[in-house]
Amino acid sequence: MAGQEAASTGFVTRFAPSPTGLLHLGHAYSALTAWEAAQAANGVCLLRIEDTDTGRVRPEYEAAIYEDLSWLGLAWPEPVMRQSERHAAYTDALARLSARGLTYPCRCTRADIRAAFAAPQEGAAPANNAPSVYPGTCRGRPLSDAGPEDAIRLDLNRALHLVQGETLTWLETGPAHAGRQALDCDALRREVGDVVLARKDIGTAAYHLGVVVDDAAQGVTHVIRGADLLDATPIHRLLQALLDLPVPVWHHHALVRDENGKRLAKRDDARAIRAYRDSGMTPAEVRDLCRAQTV
Repeated sequence: MAGQEAASTGFVTRFAPSPTGLLHLGHAYSALTAWEAAQAANGVCLLRIEDTDTGRVRPEYEAAIYEDLSWLGLAWPEPVMRQSERHAAYTDALARLSARGLTYPCRCTRADIRAAFAAPQEGAAPANNAPSVYPGTCRGRPLSDAGPEDAIRLDLNRALHLVQGETLTWLETGPAHAGRQALDCDALRREVGDVVLARKDIGTAAYHLGVVVDDAAQGVTHVIRGADLLDATPIHRLLQALLDLPVPVWHHHALVRDENGKRLAKRDDARAIRAYRDSGMTPAEVRDLCRAQTV
């Protein structure tokens, strides 16, 4: 099966790294979890390169993804889907949402959002001084007013109004939230808000839009990813309903953490797969190590 073809039957999952740094033990665990689940189900695991962050993407990091995964003993169907080649699909999806009045342009910076939360009428700023749910400063601006400095956001309240007569559910098989889940509209407003669908810095799909469009295009039946993305699932389920896309099963696995219990990041070069490989460890030893550090 080609990487860019939708599967009609069977178990299809994917590993979708961004080539913005070297893969670390956490990526290894996620890739292994997806590949092994596909093998157990006699299915397929696709590799997808999420390379739309042009400011951080590097060809050497993409090459390292292929090398590190191959060294771990993983293989995938060809051709590999690359998000940088999917602009037309994202533009079409965004246009469909915009035609229903569900998007608006936003030129707020992170500093603007922090200032809005610090203002008395908005309540206290988040404890960690980081932007929380977008306060809706630009909500109501017409899309015709969009310029190069604007991101495009989803108008969550309008979106929820369109689906209010439906019960949006999905199946979660992960260890933390196993079972049938239902969309909690109040929690979505409180914890997610008007997410960015297209980023102003690169003019293409942001994560939430890209992932649901690509999963549908590739016929993904099971989304296997880290528990750090558990909170993204409700907005993805909503976007699938708005775009009339198929609904996969979700599995959010535990995370590999450092000795202080902190989730690994790409800046943790000492825990890069390549570093362990260069030190003389075998693929089997790296597999055991990443499982041993999973919490």
